[in-house]
Amino acid sequence: MTSEDYLSLLRHELVPALGCTEPIAVALAAAKARRILGREPEAAEITCSGNIIKNVKGVTVPRTGGMKGIEAAAIAGFLAGNPDMELQVLESVREEDYPRIRHLQASLMCTVKLAQGVENLYIAAILRAGNDEAEVRISGSHANVVHMSLNGRDLLGGSEGGAISKGEGSLEPAKTDISDVKTMNVMDILNFAKTVPLKDVKAIIADQIAMNTAISEEGLSNVYGAAVGRMLLKSQGSSLRTRAKAKAAAGSDARMSGSPMPVVINSGSGNQGITVSIPVIEFAREMAVSEEVLYRALVLANLVALYQKSMIGKLSAFCGAVTAACGAGAGIEYLCGGGYAEIVKTIKNTLANVSGIICDGAKPSCAAKIASAVDAAIMAHDLTKNGYVFGAGEGLIEEDIERTMKNIGRVGRFGMRDTDEEILNLMIGATNC
Repeated sequence: MTSEDYLSLLRHELVPALGCTEPIAVALAAAKARRILGREPEAAEITCSGNIIKNVKGVTVPRTGGMKGIEAAAIAGFLAGNPDMELQVLESVREEDYPRIRHLQASLMCTVKLAQGVENLYIAAILRAGNDEAEVRISGSHANVVHMSLNGRDLLGGSEGGAISKGEGSLEPAKTDISDVKTMNVMDILNFAKTVPLKDVKAIIADQIAMNTAISEEGLSNVYGAAVGRMLLKSQGSSLRTRAKAKAAAGSDARMSGSPMPVVINSGSGNQGITVSIPVIEFAREMAVSEEVLYRALVLANLVALYQKSMIGKLSAFCGAVTAACGAGAGIEYLCGGGYAEIVKTIKNTLANVSGIICDGAKPSCAAKIASAVDAAIMAHDLTKNGYVFGAGEGLIEEDIERTMKNIGRVGRFGMRDTDEEILNLMIGATNC
């Protein structure tokens, strides 16, 4: 990939989002469908992939007064959302809208269906009023609109058809706006991070530092969810290691429990955006490094996380906190003066430890998984610093870092499909224990 490709990838992926990105994507589809319909719908039908249902079930939708669920997200989107705001679509919802959202949800005018045989990230919002019907479909990534129609007339100029089918058998990374993302490798990512003109990434990284730090501080200042971040500082003290994982967990505490504050995401996830950035920021502050060193460390961290996650896909049964923590570990290694060899060792040491964490939906306990993943990344750095690395043949670890990361990608993308289906069945009560 060229330098411009890396820049385009950062610009495309590191964007602000308000609330958990799965319910926000539902709200966005509904808001866009409302604009096409031209008036408030009399009925709404939301069809989603299992991973969307899984990641919306347990998380609070921001700017709804504490409501949860796909229906709440969709109603907030079409009632008061601003589709021009993309993943900040609910920024326009006001407190006076809450009673109306609750009323419409109670009226059962919004129904939810499970889509079969589609991409792991798939949403179709159909709104009806009188004889008119508007439909918007999002697939592949949280703001990627693949279909818009009014009364069956295509408005995007694309091909008509049903749900987007998921690809089978390919080891190629998940689609992004960069067509040759498969040519990424850790060496090139490091070289880019070390040489990119700071002015080209400063605005993106500055937003990530400001927004993600702010929601972390919010999670430490107030009680959200299980208050994992606050608990860690109370029970484990204020060492650098504890602060790094506590502050990352606190951002997730706030985000999963309805804080309206935006975060800069990574790989389509605010939790991953928090995980990949906050530990690096905390280490940089402790070490009093220059702004340039911090920015370059964050460029490296974000791209390593994007690289690993691209092999898995936006949503799966593989916990994204792990891929984000790999990036954070790489960024911490860079701050500490590590070169390519040390960064590779830290990534391997992280993956050898916590690659088995499953994703069972977005919810307050994500904060605990983030703390565990960050702790593993710091342990990985400590191992590297002391000359240790898990060797080739130990589980999925190979001598070559690219092959190691592809092994993890295959497990997350293909090996855990049955796990993903079983998790969903258990969550929706489709199986008996």
